[in-house]
Amino acid sequence: MTFHHLSLSDREAMQAVTLPSGRRNCNYTFANLVGWQFWYYTEVCVLENSVVLRYTFEGKRAYMVCTSEALSLKLIEALFDDSNGDLTLIGLEDSQVAQLSARLSCVPFSFSVEPVRDQYDYIYRRTDLTTLHGKHLNAKRNHIHRFRAEHPDFEYRPLRPEFFDECRRLTEIWQEDKDDSDTIDVEKQVMETIFSNWDALGMIGGCIFVDGRMVAFTYGSVVTTDTFDVCVEKADRHVEGAFAIINQQFAEHLPEQYIYLNREEDMGIPGLRQAKLSYHPEILLTYNVVHITKND
Repeated sequence: MTFHHLSLSDREAMQAVTLPSGRRNCNYTFANLVGWQFWYYTEVCVLENSVVLRYTFEGKRAYMVCTSEALSLKLIEALFDDSNGDLTLIGLEDSQVAQLSARLSCVPFSFSVEPVRDQYDYIYRRTDLTTLHGKHLNAKRNHIHRFRAEHPDFEYRPLRPEFFDECRRLTEIWQEDKDDSDTIDVEKQVMETIFSNWDALGMIGGCIFVDGRMVAFTYGSVVTTDTFDVCVEKADRHVEGAFAIINQQFAEHLPEQYIYLNREEDMGIPGLRQAKLSYHPEILLTYNVVHITKND
């Protein structure tokens, strides 16, 4: 297998595999891969029916494979050789783990599975986030009604490059009560990479203005033909309902081809987990790490 450093020129070949794959994992979103490449030293190998990603983090290699098919023994052997006998596969859904177990049942490999709950993706129906119908979303509707009552002249605008400085200003406000400056600095670097390559990455974003001032913004990109990945959402916490309104308005303004919105993981943060669960995801997409060894 031949890997190379990920670049913008890989977008067409990679998305020819990822978009129709049905794999809604946010880690296959091309914009995310480009944005976080500096952190994970991401490399890629594009095969006929698969995209293989190789990461190096803290001196160890790990692999992700996007394919609509079960992982072949030939591919597993190649990855095992590339890993120098210590193969770690990440981002595998439960169904993929089951397929892998069946494939390896009669060959000299064994493996262990580690679910990573903090990295499960929260996936919602776009129409649910738009309409907020149902008793279970009554509190969300109340947030929206209150925001509209207090700010009847608010504006939703598509996020464009002329608003990037406003996004940076709002990010500074958002981080005021945060105590993890290292993580925030990394997120800012990712955001700057996205802003610098906005059109080349096919980004779509939206923002909320109140009295001429941005109070919330969000952006993301396609992950599959029917699923949109919401990569970032920031809001002024001093403006009640700002998070709720940008969530609802962005879903409402997205193209109707996107049936699902992947709002990514909660990173094990209790408040974020509670917030994501409160919107009642249609799918809680599993995420497993698999370690494969060869039997003696």
